[in-house]
Amino acid sequence: MMYMMSMSMDLDLFGRPGTMGAKMRMMDPAMSDMAMTRFGPVWAMWAIMMAAMMLPTMVPTLRSYEDLMVSADGTRAGFLGVILGYFVVWVAFAALIAAVQIGLLSAGVIDMLGIATSRWITAGLLIVVGLFQFTRAKEICHGVCHSPMMYFLGHWKTGFVGGVRMGLGLGAFCVGCCWGFMALGFVGGVMSLLWMGAATLFMVLEKLPQIGHVITKPMGVALIAGGVLAIVSPIFMGV
Repeated sequence: MMYMMSMSMDLDLFGRPGTMGAKMRMMDPAMSDMAMTRFGPVWAMWAIMMAAMMLPTMVPTLRSYEDLMVSADGTRAGFLGVILGYFVVWVAFAALIAAVQIGLLSAGVIDMLGIATSRWITAGLLIVVGLFQFTRAKEICHGVCHSPMMYFLGHWKTGFVGGVRMGLGLGAFCVGCCWGFMALGFVGGVMSLLWMGAATLFMVLEKLPQIGHVITKPMGVALIAGGVLAIVSPIFMGV
């Protein structure tokens, strides 16, 4: 009971266990035997999580292909190929970020919950992802994700194989657009449904035709401000 009370009082700005909680988790020897230290389970976790997170963001893409099934020579096989190619890219990215997570865990940069153990890492991730919102790479990748119809018109391929090829291309641009919000899982915790749900919500909002381009840079400003706050806030001083 005393442990639970102390943990409830030791929270940072994000509602996560603070310094004391992190140290107690890291000192528990049973943690070393958890599945989160092995590549297979971590990869599976990221793959499932990404499938759940990216499916809502695919709605504009799939709607655009549906329109081409009526006005052009799109097919149901091509539709399925686009989905497959899209998710192949994200599953590959899941493997990459799973390997990164295990490497960071081994180096003591994150804890078992995938949360950065240092306020400098937290601040660095927030600032880097925030700055990326202003780059030309973000603009190009976001442009494709925001207007998939233009991509289809410029890279149109017929049939299932053609759909896979277009899905691979769209998936690559989508990774380029959204990788930062996945990386921010190491700030709020990759096991936090609330944190990753917030990332999913923003990725969906970025792809909405009416507001997608409007919120990208303000979010960058907010992330940079969050990184600065992580540096100067007394709550982070012991981390």
